[in-house]
Amino acid sequence: MKIYVYGTGCGAGDLADEALPPERIEAFVEREGGGSFLDRPVISLRQLAGQDFDLLIVASREAERVEQDCLQLGLDPEKLLFVKNHMRLVDRNRSYDTARAVLGDAYVERLIGSERLIRAPLWTEKERIAGPGSDNDYVRLKSLEALCRRLEGVPGAAAELGVYRGGFARWINLLLPERKLFLFDSFEGFDAAESSGCGAGFVQAHRNTAAELVQGVLPYPEQALLRPGLFPHTTQGLEGERFALVSLDADLEESTLAGLRFFVPRMSKGGYVLLHDYDNPKLPGVKRALERFEAEQGRLASVPLCDVNGSLVLAV
Repeated sequence: MKIYVYGTGCGAGDLADEALPPERIEAFVEREGGGSFLDRPVISLRQLAGQDFDLLIVASREAERVEQDCLQLGLDPEKLLFVKNHMRLVDRNRSYDTARAVLGDAYVERLIGSERLIRAPLWTEKERIAGPGSDNDYVRLKSLEALCRRLEGVPGAAAELGVYRGGFARWINLLLPERKLFLFDSFEGFDAAESSGCGAGFVQAHRNTAAELVQGVLPYPEQALLRPGLFPHTTQGLEGERFALVSLDADLEESTLAGLRFFVPRMSKGGYVLLHDYDNPKLPGVKRALERFEAEQGRLASVPLCDVNGSLVLAV
């Protein structure tokens, strides 16, 4: 059985770690193709269209665009399986029969009916987050927009620790165009020692980034100050900096704890720290990091979000 996977990011990495070993995958697919992922070739969607295959698993957040591209190339919709069905009232998937044979009933049952259509908040008539990518983790993005509306009069820069490909930094930059945006990331993946217990797909997916890629997705790149390298070594010279909004998305325990120790004491009154993955059962180190920090400094005021990965908003 010839199985292909569209995407070389976190979705594909999670799929490989949880349900489909890379050796069962003929190739990964991207719009343009090129290179390799998890020791498998990465081909273009057009190359795939000229081949016989049994199943294309779409593990990309850009499900709508990928679906359109596939249909334009004449790919059989019965052979497409979307594992990210964002913001659709109707399931994109035509059939789960092949998927059950390939991935097993337990994995497929988690996919069916897992997405929900969320009504837009009343205040979004003048929303700024809209267009391509805005339906990815809708609750998280709209919460970000709401928080940024509260920052008028709160001094300080914005920052993100754990930038990956710049998907969330893009929106921070759009919503706070007048503020400096510090972006902390190795831009090469996780520290090998800290990520040693993580799945190979998860680790490999986070290597697919680069500082130039992130710079290219920002609407106001002149406001961004990229700090490549391992945190907290990359904070040198910023000891006196103040922050109004910080996104902590480091995924792993020690890096998250280092982020809390650096940023929380430097937050301006009225600012917010968004702790991503706090309630993510796949990344328990994030919650442990906050527990360790609160044991040191005392309980912080916080509000949980019902977004995809269980963010926690720390109000300072």
